[in-house]
Amino acid sequence: MASTIKPRNHFFPFVRLVVITLVSTFLFSQCSLFSDKDTKVQKISLQPKSGQKIAAFAEGCFWCSEHIFESIPGVTEVISGYAGGHTKNPTYDLVNTETTGHAETVIIYYDPTKIGYMELCRIFFLSHDPTSLNKQGPDEGSSYRSILFYSSEEELKIAKQIQTEIQDHKIWKNPIVTEFQELKEFYQAEGYHQNFIQKHPDQSYVRAVSIPRYQEFQNRYELYRKTKKATK
Repeated sequence: MASTIKPRNHFFPFVRLVVITLVSTFLFSQCSLFSDKDTKVQKISLQPKSGQKIAAFAEGCFWCSEHIFESIPGVTEVISGYAGGHTKNPTYDLVNTETTGHAETVIIYYDPTKIGYMELCRIFFLSHDPTSLNKQGPDEGSSYRSILFYSSEEELKIAKQIQTEIQDHKIWKNPIVTEFQELKEFYQAEGYHQNFIQKHPDQSYVRAVSIPRYQEFQNRYELYRKTKKATK
C-alpha cells in the first residue's frame, strides 16, 4: 500500500523561526530599543539635599527600576545611571559592552520621615529576582546584575538584615546572589533614559517587560506586607 503520509514542508517552520526570532529581538533586546542619542553623562554628587537621604540599587534595566521606585510614597526623585564600575565617564553603549564593571543603577532621593532605608531595601529585594546572576528578565550581562549599594556600615547592616528576612520568608526559591558594594560614585545616564516609561508608555519593551514587572512587584509587595503584618 502506498504511504499516505505527506512529505513535510520545511519552508514554513523555517519562516516561523525567523519571524519568532525577529519579534523576540525587537521586543526584548536588552533595554536598548531607543537610541536618540542624548550623549551627556555626568558624575553627580552623592550629597543629598537638606532633609533627604539617598539609596542606590542595581536590579536590571533601569527603566523598570526607576518606574518602580518613583511609585513609592516618600521617594522624592529617582535618577537612572551607572555605578559599581572602574571606568571613568561610562556611556550607555560602553556599559553594554560589559567591560566597564558598571551596572545599570538607580539613585533614589527620599524623605526619611516618610520612608526608611529598611523599607527601601525590602522593596529592592521584592522588585526584581535577586537570585538571577547577571540576568534580569530578557536582559543578560553583568551590567544587569543585582547590587545593593550602601553608604555606611549601618546601612550595610540593615541591608543584610533585610536579605535574611526575605530569605526566611522564602520569597525566592534559589539563593540570593546580590552583591553588596559601597557607593563611591554615580554617573547619571543619558537624558533619553530618564523617566523613560512616563515618556514612552506604549514603547514595545515598556509594554512587554517593564509594565508586567511593575505589576508583579505591586502584587508581591502587597502580599508580603499583608503576610508580614499577619505574623506580628
